[in-house]
Amino acid sequence: MAKDPVCNMTVDEKKAAATWTYKGKTYYFCAVGCKVAFEKDPEKYLAKQGQAGK
Repeated sequence: MAKDPVCNMTVDEKKAAATWTYKGKTYYFCAVGCKVAFEKDPEKYLAKQGQAGK
């Protein structure tokens, strides 16, 4: 299971509504809207998780 970096919802990688690869890592999203928000400012969401710059 993965965690949606926008809303922190747990997401089954096989059933994710959307995915996006950023800096070599694939992120899984519960909804397309979360993916769109992440695409606009990924560092904002990664900073919240302590992953910015990784």
